[in-house]
Amino acid sequence: MISVRPFAKLGGADHGWLKARHHFSFANYYDPGNMGWGALRVWNDDEIAPKSGFPPHPHADMEIITYVRTGAITHQDSLGNQGRTGAGDVQVMSAGTGIRHAEYNLEPETTTLFQIWIEPTAKGGAPRWGAKPFPKHNRSGQLTALASGFPEDEDALFIRAEARVLGATLRSGDEITYALPQNRRLYVVSALGRLRINGVELGARDGAAIKDEAEIKIEAIEDAEIVVVDSL
Repeated sequence: MISVRPFAKLGGADHGWLKARHHFSFANYYDPGNMGWGALRVWNDDEIAPKSGFPPHPHADMEIITYVRTGAITHQDSLGNQGRTGAGDVQVMSAGTGIRHAEYNLEPETTTLFQIWIEPTAKGGAPRWGAKPFPKHNRSGQLTALASGFPEDEDALFIRAEARVLGATLRSGDEITYALPQNRRLYVVSALGRLRINGVELGARDGAAIKDEAEIKIEAIEDAEIVVVDSL
């Protein structure tokens, strides 16, 4: 089963400094039939104006992954962490028992990013934050684990969930395959470029919710940059 969520039909909000589209129910966008996809609870497509951002606010018991598409985001939190994450790179915040954080676009340009929330396998644990560069040329033509709860994904940022966030850059005409074990779900978004997944076409910034497929074949119709969540 492959269900496409067209970008043009996503819920959203325009706050002036923030333009957001929500793949699942979030904030003032509420759809009781669209509360997430397995352990994947939130996938927001955000555009943050220069010299603006999210002021300090709390979270608990959630794995929050930020994939920066263009520009950069600067993180600050109640643990004393600070860091700037640039385009193509990833940061992870495990909220655990509780953390306050702020995310600012201190750049002279608009920052665009995907904000992904995954429910942890178990509640609690000490909050933590980390960031890591993932050069796009290192994931050309292949899916690379960016954040993962599986120990074999040694180079990925750690999350407290039986899940993976993967990324790939594809040239037009490239094809990659991915096996989908029983009872697991995928959510695929093309940050850039059109795709075909098992024959189903996906436009830029569309989402595809996938389950009950033994394997998926992703074909790049155009040069593309994709992000995938594999979760229970």
